[in-house]
Amino acid sequence: MRGKAEAMEFNEEQGRRGIAEGDPLPPDEWQGFCAGARVEAIYGAHGAELARYLRRRAPAQDVGDLVQECFRRLVQSRGTAASLIDRPAAYLVRTARNLLAERARADGRRMQADHSPFEDDDHAGPDPHAALEARDTIRRLTDVVARLKPKTRTIFLMHRLEGLSYEEIAAAQGMSVKGVEKQMAKALGAIRRSRRDGL
Repeated sequence: MRGKAEAMEFNEEQGRRGIAEGDPLPPDEWQGFCAGARVEAIYGAHGAELARYLRRRAPAQDVGDLVQECFRRLVQSRGTAASLIDRPAAYLVRTARNLLAERARADGRRMQADHSPFEDDDHAGPDPHAALEARDTIRRLTDVVARLKPKTRTIFLMHRLEGLSYEEIAAAQGMSVKGVEKQMAKALGAIRRSRRDGL
């Protein structure tokens, strides 16, 4: 009883004081005010959950904007007033999916617009510097192989150019596999030294 009396005294006091110039006015449409309160309640109940859902599917810097856009669409939806939505979480997730799909389509269109076709005339051919280096390496390798002893050179070329195995070379040259391995080791050692010395 005491509480009711205090409330009434407070209301009477307010009535006597009147409305100051800076006081907020109640909305013209109380139904809209109730809808706004309902949206706040929905935001309190589902805002964090919606943000988590979006965080897994969108860049972190976009999550706040996407949550805000979902609730903006909720408020502005015609025929689906916030106070009448039975399953707000499902509505918000569906809205979020639609937003993400719209963004993906927009990004795809933007990428397609920025794409420039590959034209042979617009791009340079092989790097001339790399081609000169490769040519120089081949020349040095040819010189090193030419300076090998005839038997070592023959075995090296049989293995590297003809693709014969050590066993096949040994049979063709009438020598042991160990002998072929020694000749290959000599050839490869000479090539390594030439690379190291820059010959």
